[in-house]
Amino acid sequence: MELSLQIKLKDNPKYYQFLKENSQWIKTLNRNASNYTKFETEMKKLYKIRTTDKINEVIDNIDLISTIISSLK
Repeated sequence: MELSLQIKLKDNPKYYQFLKENSQWIKTLNRNASNYTKFETEMKKLYKIRTTDKINEVIDNIDLISTIISSLK
């Protein structure tokens, strides 16, 4: 595995944790470093840190707050 890729993985705790939990990615990244974008996409999908996930979470919170406020009236 390329040294720059190893540094990227170790510097980000979420990436490192995902790599420990899904060890098949070690082999995949070792064979071809260009799979890093796929790795990053899968990690973000699993941990729900994509932009769409954040927007959905905000919408859910707004709905919850509006429901609470309407029930208090």
